[in-house]
Amino acid sequence: MVTVWFSLVVLCWVLFFVLEGFDFGVGVLGPVLGRDDHERGAIVRTVGPFWDGNEVWLVAAIGVTFAAFPDWYAALLSGLYLPMTALLLLLAVRGVALEFRGKGDGERWRRRCDTALAASSTAIVLLWGAVLGVLTHGLALGADGQVTGSGLNRSLGPLLSWPALAGAGLALYAALLIGAAFLALRTTGPVHARARRWSVRVAAVGTVSLGGAGFATGSRLVLAAAVLCMGITLVARHGRELVAFGGTALGVAAAVVAVFTAHGDVVLRSTLDPAWSLTMTGAAATDSALRLLSVVGVVVLPGVLVYQAFSYWVFRRRVASERVPS
Repeated sequence: MVTVWFSLVVLCWVLFFVLEGFDFGVGVLGPVLGRDDHERGAIVRTVGPFWDGNEVWLVAAIGVTFAAFPDWYAALLSGLYLPMTALLLLLAVRGVALEFRGKGDGERWRRRCDTALAASSTAIVLLWGAVLGVLTHGLALGADGQVTGSGLNRSLGPLLSWPALAGAGLALYAALLIGAAFLALRTTGPVHARARRWSVRVAAVGTVSLGGAGFATGSRLVLAAAVLCMGITLVARHGRELVAFGGTALGVAAAVVAVFTAHGDVVLRSTLDPAWSLTMTGAAATDSALRLLSVVGVVVLPGVLVYQAFSYWVFRRRVASERVPS
């Protein structure tokens, strides 16, 4: 039961980072690929029917982590409470920018909303990347399973470590790539052409950068990511937008799985003493609680998946970014 629920936790996080990943990427790229108000509006409409449904997976991921692994949840949220608070506020700003964009009159209002959307999306991506980087490195867990330290250094100090900074940079790159691939798949006209060029260029940069890093460090995982970026470059260049987007989503999913399984059965590594690290079994809820969760999960999770698949099918047509004469 513990392994099953850990797999479900990872699945929820994978769905959040893949589905919200292209939402964030679209938000970052909006002012770059949209040259005027009409084109920026078309870019926003590509995620309009989906973004709030995609955000449900954040609620599911945190809720399942809390219910199935309460000690893990407590250590993460207490050790990273300031970044998590900032993420919630930035998600609120992004939601307001998306919802209120069409509520005001005038291009000036919409431009302000587009700026707020791009800024909040960029900050969210950087923060989430830093948090994932911290997970690979670990936190200063004491023998009681609590994060040690006090003040701002307790919560913000881990974000200044090199794994956190590397995670932030890689997350921004992934958001740009999956956002460009999504826009190339979901638009027509000038935005489609620019997004296709961006997806090719960003994937090519990743091929060179990750390939060099992989050969320098001897990491097979990084080399595999470079090969995947090379494949995305080739298929995007030949206009295979669906394959390019699928490959990018697969890469994001694999990266998230790698983060959560980097230390085997250790879900949160202690940087003070490896013996104080939290394991799946040690952080899990009781067997009776996991059995009750299984009953609820069998009912709720498939329903959410079916609803989301249906919504993507209904809004499957591309959004036109070219102007249609009236």
